[in-house]
Amino acid sequence: MSTAPIALFVYNRPEHTSQTISYLQKNLLAAESHLFIFSDGAKADADKASVDEVRKIAAGVSGFKSVEVIEREQNMGLANSIISGVTRLVNEYGNVIVFEDDLVSSPYTLQYFNDALTRYADEERVMHIGAYMFDLPDKTLPETFFFRSATSWGWATWARAWKNFEPDIDKLMAQFDAEKIQRFSIDGTMNFWKQMQEFKARKNNSWAIRWYASVFLKNGLTLNPSHSLIHNIGHDGTGVHSNIEHMYGVQVAQQPIKSYPDVLKENEQAYHAIKYFLKNRKGSFLQRGLRLAKQLKAKYLSKK
Repeated sequence: MSTAPIALFVYNRPEHTSQTISYLQKNLLAAESHLFIFSDGAKADADKASVDEVRKIAAGVSGFKSVEVIEREQNMGLANSIISGVTRLVNEYGNVIVFEDDLVSSPYTLQYFNDALTRYADEERVMHIGAYMFDLPDKTLPETFFFRSATSWGWATWARAWKNFEPDIDKLMAQFDAEKIQRFSIDGTMNFWKQMQEFKARKNNSWAIRWYASVFLKNGLTLNPSHSLIHNIGHDGTGVHSNIEHMYGVQVAQQPIKSYPDVLKENEQAYHAIKYFLKNRKGSFLQRGLRLAKQLKAKYLSKK
Protein backbone atom coordinates (compact mmCIF):
# COMPACT_ATOMS: atom_id res chain seq x y z
CA MET A 1 0.00 0.00 0.00
CA SER A 2 1.27 3.47 -0.90
CA THR A 3 1.10 5.58 2.26
CA ALA A 4 0.06 9.21 2.36
CA PRO A 5 2.63 11.84 3.33
CA ILE A 6 2.43 13.29 6.84
CA ALA A 7 2.56 17.06 7.31
CA LEU A 8 3.55 18.07 10.85
CA PHE A 9 3.27 21.77 11.69
CA VAL A 10 5.45 23.00 14.56
CA TYR A 11 6.38 26.30 16.12
CA ASN A 12 7.77 26.98 19.58
CA ARG A 13 6.72 24.15 21.90
CA PRO A 14 9.60 21.66 22.15
CA GLU A 15 8.03 19.42 24.80
CA HIS A 16 4.75 19.08 22.92
CA THR A 17 6.59 18.53 19.64
CA SER A 18 8.70 15.76 21.17
CA GLN A 19 5.62 13.96 22.47
CA THR A 20 3.79 14.28 19.17
CA ILE A 21 6.76 12.87 17.24
CA SER A 22 7.33 10.11 19.79
CA TYR A 23 3.78 8.81 19.40
CA LEU A 24 3.90 9.15 15.63
CA GLN A 25 7.07 7.04 15.59
CA LYS A 26 5.17 4.27 17.39
CA ASN A 27 2.55 4.08 14.63
CA LEU A 28 2.52 0.86 12.64
CA LEU A 29 2.99 2.63 9.32
CA ALA A 30 5.57 5.19 10.45
CA ALA A 31 8.50 3.43 8.74
CA GLU A 32 6.57 3.42 5.46
CA SER A 33 5.56 7.10 5.63
CA HIS A 34 7.22 10.28 4.36
CA LEU A 35 7.24 12.95 7.09
CA PHE A 36 7.37 16.66 6.28
CA ILE A 37 7.95 18.95 9.26
CA PHE A 38 6.94 22.56 8.60
CA SER A 39 8.68 24.83 11.14
CA ASP A 40 7.31 28.37 11.24
CA GLY A 41 9.66 31.30 11.79
CA ALA A 42 9.72 33.19 15.07
CA LYS A 43 7.07 35.88 15.41
CA ALA A 44 9.12 37.79 17.98
CA ASP A 45 12.64 37.73 19.41
CA ALA A 46 11.27 36.12 22.57
CA ASP A 47 10.28 33.04 20.53
CA LYS A 48 13.59 32.50 18.71
CA ALA A 49 15.20 30.25 21.34
CA SER A 50 12.20 27.91 21.55
CA VAL A 51 11.81 27.86 17.76
CA ASP A 52 15.50 26.88 17.47
CA GLU A 53 14.99 24.15 20.08
CA VAL A 54 12.06 22.74 18.13
CA ARG A 55 14.18 22.77 14.96
CA LYS A 56 16.94 20.82 16.69
CA ILE A 57 14.37 18.18 17.63
CA ALA A 58 13.07 18.10 14.06
CA ALA A 59 16.57 17.70 12.65
CA GLY A 60 17.11 14.54 14.71
CA VAL A 61 13.86 12.75 13.83
CA SER A 62 14.13 9.21 12.50
CA GLY A 63 11.86 6.18 12.19
CA PHE A 64 10.11 7.26 9.00
CA LYS A 65 10.70 6.41 5.34
CA SER A 66 12.06 9.93 4.91
CA VAL A 67 12.05 13.17 6.87
CA GLU A 68 12.14 16.64 5.34
CA VAL A 69 12.24 19.73 7.55
CA ILE A 70 10.97 22.96 6.00
CA GLU A 71 12.22 25.92 8.02
CA ARG A 72 10.36 29.16 7.34
CA GLU A 73 12.56 32.25 7.54
CA GLN A 74 9.61 34.48 8.39
CA ASN A 75 6.58 33.86 10.58
CA MET A 76 3.70 32.78 8.37
CA GLY A 77 1.24 32.10 11.18
CA LEU A 78 -0.44 28.73 11.68
CA ALA A 79 -3.23 29.26 9.14
CA ASN A 80 -0.99 30.29 6.25
CA SER A 81 1.56 27.62 7.15
CA ILE A 82 -1.06 24.86 7.07
CA ILE A 83 -2.74 26.10 3.89
CA SER A 84 0.62 26.35 2.12
CA GLY A 85 1.93 23.00 3.37
CA VAL A 86 -1.26 21.06 2.68
CA THR A 87 -1.54 22.56 -0.80
CA ARG A 88 2.05 21.60 -1.62
CA LEU A 89 1.67 17.99 -0.51
CA VAL A 90 -1.73 17.26 -2.06
CA ASN A 91 -0.47 18.69 -5.35
CA GLU A 92 2.58 16.42 -5.17
CA TYR A 93 1.07 13.24 -3.68
CA GLY A 94 -2.70 13.52 -4.20
CA ASN A 95 -3.47 13.28 -0.48
CA VAL A 96 -2.08 14.25 2.92
CA ILE A 97 -2.28 13.45 6.64
CA VAL A 98 -2.06 16.54 8.86
CA PHE A 99 -0.76 16.86 12.41
CA GLU A 100 -0.02 19.85 14.62
CA ASP A 101 2.58 19.84 17.39
CA ASP A 102 0.26 18.92 20.28
CA LEU A 103 -1.40 15.67 19.20
CA VAL A 104 -0.83 12.28 20.84
CA SER A 105 -1.82 9.48 18.48
CA SER A 106 -2.77 5.82 18.71
CA PRO A 107 -0.38 3.23 17.20
CA TYR A 108 -3.18 2.69 14.64
CA THR A 109 -3.85 6.31 13.66
CA LEU A 110 -1.79 6.26 10.46
CA GLN A 111 -3.33 2.92 9.50
CA TYR A 112 -6.82 4.41 9.92
CA PHE A 113 -5.95 7.43 7.80
CA ASN A 114 -4.38 5.40 5.00
CA ASP A 115 -7.17 2.81 4.93
CA ALA A 116 -9.81 5.53 4.75
CA LEU A 117 -7.91 7.56 2.15
CA THR A 118 -7.78 4.46 -0.05
CA ARG A 119 -11.36 3.35 0.60
CA TYR A 120 -12.99 6.72 -0.19
CA ALA A 121 -10.46 8.02 -2.72
CA ASP A 122 -13.03 8.32 -5.49
CA GLU A 123 -16.05 9.31 -3.38
CA GLU A 124 -16.51 13.01 -4.10
CA ARG A 125 -18.84 13.62 -1.12
CA VAL A 126 -16.27 12.31 1.37
CA MET A 127 -13.97 15.31 1.77
CA HIS A 128 -12.28 14.96 5.15
CA ILE A 129 -11.10 12.24 7.54
CA GLY A 130 -10.89 13.18 11.22
CA ALA A 131 -9.12 11.11 13.88
CA TYR A 132 -10.27 12.96 17.02
CA MET A 133 -13.67 12.42 18.58
CA PHE A 134 -15.22 13.71 21.79
CA ASP A 135 -15.74 11.32 24.69
CA LEU A 136 -19.33 10.64 23.69
CA PRO A 137 -21.70 9.08 26.27
CA ASP A 138 -23.31 6.89 23.61
CA LYS A 139 -21.16 3.75 23.48
CA THR A 140 -23.35 1.99 20.89
CA LEU A 141 -22.14 4.01 17.90
CA PRO A 142 -20.52 2.18 14.98
CA GLU A 143 -16.72 2.09 14.85
CA THR A 144 -16.67 4.87 12.24
CA PHE A 145 -19.38 7.17 10.89
CA PHE A 146 -20.01 10.14 8.64
CA PHE A 147 -20.73 13.58 10.08
CA ARG A 148 -20.90 17.13 8.70
CA SER A 149 -18.28 18.93 10.80
CA ALA A 150 -14.56 18.75 10.02
CA THR A 151 -12.35 18.29 13.10
CA SER A 152 -8.82 19.69 12.98
CA TRP A 153 -6.95 17.61 15.57
CA GLY A 154 -5.36 15.09 13.23
CA TRP A 155 -7.01 14.89 9.82
CA ALA A 156 -6.51 13.88 6.23
CA THR A 157 -7.84 14.81 2.81
CA TRP A 158 -7.35 14.45 -0.93
CA ALA A 159 -6.36 16.92 -3.64
CA ARG A 160 -9.85 16.49 -5.17
CA ALA A 161 -11.42 17.75 -1.92
CA TRP A 162 -8.83 20.38 -1.00
CA LYS A 163 -9.38 22.13 -4.35
CA ASN A 164 -12.75 23.21 -2.88
CA PHE A 165 -11.10 25.06 0.03
CA GLU A 166 -12.27 28.67 -0.11
CA PRO A 167 -10.05 31.03 1.94
CA ASP A 168 -12.18 34.13 1.24
CA ILE A 169 -14.47 34.57 4.24
CA ASP A 170 -16.80 36.95 2.37
CA LYS A 171 -17.38 34.40 -0.41
CA LEU A 172 -18.14 31.75 2.20
CA MET A 173 -20.47 33.84 4.36
CA ALA A 174 -22.43 35.04 1.32
CA GLN A 175 -23.58 31.46 0.72
CA PHE A 176 -25.21 31.05 4.15
CA ASP A 177 -28.81 31.78 5.10
CA ALA A 178 -30.47 31.36 8.51
CA GLU A 179 -31.30 27.69 7.93
CA LYS A 180 -27.73 26.86 6.84
CA ILE A 181 -26.28 28.74 9.81
CA GLN A 182 -28.42 26.62 12.14
CA ARG A 183 -27.30 23.36 10.51
CA PHE A 184 -23.67 24.55 10.31
CA SER A 185 -23.71 25.26 14.07
CA ILE A 186 -25.14 21.81 14.95
CA ASP A 187 -28.48 23.36 15.90
CA GLY A 188 -26.80 26.14 17.81
CA THR A 189 -24.77 23.88 20.13
CA MET A 190 -21.38 25.00 18.75
CA ASN A 191 -20.12 28.51 17.98
CA PHE A 192 -19.01 27.77 14.41
CA TRP A 193 -20.85 30.75 12.92
CA LYS A 194 -19.40 33.01 15.60
CA GLN A 195 -15.94 31.79 14.57
CA MET A 196 -16.74 32.84 11.00
CA GLN A 197 -17.82 36.29 12.19
CA GLU A 198 -14.72 36.62 14.36
CA PHE A 199 -12.48 35.69 11.44
CA LYS A 200 -14.14 38.39 9.33
CA ALA A 201 -13.58 40.85 12.21
CA ARG A 202 -9.92 39.70 12.40
CA LYS A 203 -10.36 38.36 15.91
CA ASN A 204 -9.05 34.94 14.89
CA ASN A 205 -7.05 33.56 11.98
CA SER A 206 -8.61 30.13 11.70
CA TRP A 207 -7.98 28.01 8.63
CA ALA A 208 -10.12 25.24 10.19
CA ILE A 209 -13.41 27.14 10.28
CA ARG A 210 -12.98 28.09 6.61
CA TRP A 211 -12.21 24.49 5.70
CA TYR A 212 -15.30 23.22 7.56
CA ALA A 213 -17.42 25.90 5.84
CA SER A 214 -15.98 24.87 2.47
CA VAL A 215 -16.86 21.22 3.14
CA PHE A 216 -20.32 22.09 4.48
CA LEU A 217 -21.24 24.26 1.50
CA LYS A 218 -20.32 21.41 -0.87
CA ASN A 219 -22.63 19.08 1.11
CA GLY A 220 -19.50 17.15 2.01
CA LEU A 221 -19.10 14.36 4.54
CA THR A 222 -16.36 13.80 7.10
CA LEU A 223 -15.35 10.36 8.35
CA ASN A 224 -14.84 10.02 12.11
CA PRO A 225 -14.06 7.27 14.65
CA SER A 226 -16.44 6.76 17.59
CA HIS A 227 -13.41 6.13 19.84
CA SER A 228 -10.81 8.86 19.39
CA LEU A 229 -7.45 8.04 17.83
CA ILE A 230 -6.03 11.40 18.94
CA HIS A 231 -5.68 13.25 22.23
CA ASN A 232 -4.87 16.97 22.20
CA ILE A 233 -2.22 17.84 24.81
CA GLY A 234 -2.26 21.52 23.89
CA HIS A 235 -5.11 22.61 26.15
CA ASP A 236 -2.67 23.74 28.82
CA GLY A 237 -2.55 27.40 27.85
CA THR A 238 0.51 27.06 25.61
CA GLY A 239 -1.31 27.01 22.28
CA VAL A 240 -1.93 30.01 20.05
CA HIS A 241 -5.69 29.38 19.96
CA SER A 242 -6.29 27.29 23.08
CA ASN A 243 -7.27 27.80 26.70
CA ILE A 244 -6.80 25.46 29.64
CA GLU A 245 -9.59 22.95 29.04
CA HIS A 246 -10.33 19.42 30.22
CA MET A 247 -13.72 18.77 28.60
CA TYR A 248 -12.10 17.57 25.38
CA GLY A 249 -9.78 15.05 27.02
CA VAL A 250 -10.02 11.46 25.79
CA GLN A 251 -8.42 8.04 26.19
CA VAL A 252 -6.82 7.18 22.87
CA ALA A 253 -8.01 3.95 21.22
CA GLN A 254 -5.52 1.09 21.33
CA GLN A 255 -7.21 -1.11 18.74
CA PRO A 256 -7.19 -0.80 14.94
CA ILE A 257 -10.26 0.39 13.06
CA LYS A 258 -11.82 -2.49 11.14
CA SER A 259 -15.19 -1.27 9.87
CA TYR A 260 -16.17 1.66 7.70
CA PRO A 261 -19.60 2.86 6.52
CA ASP A 262 -20.74 1.87 3.05
CA VAL A 263 -23.65 4.29 2.84
CA LEU A 264 -22.54 7.88 2.12
CA LYS A 265 -24.87 9.60 4.57
CA GLU A 266 -24.50 11.44 7.86
CA ASN A 267 -25.09 9.04 10.74
CA GLU A 268 -28.17 10.33 12.59
CA GLN A 269 -27.31 8.53 15.83
CA ALA A 270 -23.82 10.04 15.85
CA TYR A 271 -25.23 13.47 15.04
CA HIS A 272 -27.50 13.40 18.08
CA ALA A 273 -24.73 12.01 20.31
CA ILE A 274 -22.37 14.81 19.29
CA LYS A 275 -25.11 17.42 19.62
CA TYR A 276 -25.86 16.18 23.15
CA PHE A 277 -22.16 16.31 24.09
CA LEU A 278 -21.71 19.83 22.72
CA LYS A 279 -24.84 21.10 24.44
CA ASN A 280 -23.74 19.76 27.83
CA ARG A 281 -19.94 19.91 27.60
CA LYS A 282 -19.50 23.02 29.72
CA GLY A 283 -21.54 21.74 32.66
CA SER A 284 -23.60 23.86 35.05
CA PHE A 285 -23.20 27.61 35.56
CA LEU A 286 -21.25 26.86 38.75
CA GLN A 287 -18.88 24.51 36.92
CA ARG A 288 -18.40 27.08 34.15
CA GLY A 289 -17.63 29.77 36.71
CA LEU A 290 -15.09 27.63 38.50
CA ARG A 291 -13.40 26.71 35.22
CA LEU A 292 -13.20 30.36 34.15
CA ALA A 293 -11.69 31.28 37.53
CA LYS A 294 -9.01 28.59 37.09
CA GLN A 295 -8.20 29.84 33.60
CA LEU A 296 -7.86 33.44 34.76
CA LYS A 297 -5.69 32.39 37.69
CA ALA A 298 -3.42 30.31 35.46
CA LYS A 299 -3.03 33.19 32.99
CA TYR A 300 -2.24 35.57 35.84
CA LEU A 301 0.40 33.26 37.29
CA SER A 302 1.98 32.66 33.88
CA LYS A 303 2.57 36.41 33.50
CA LYS A 304 4.20 36.85 36.91
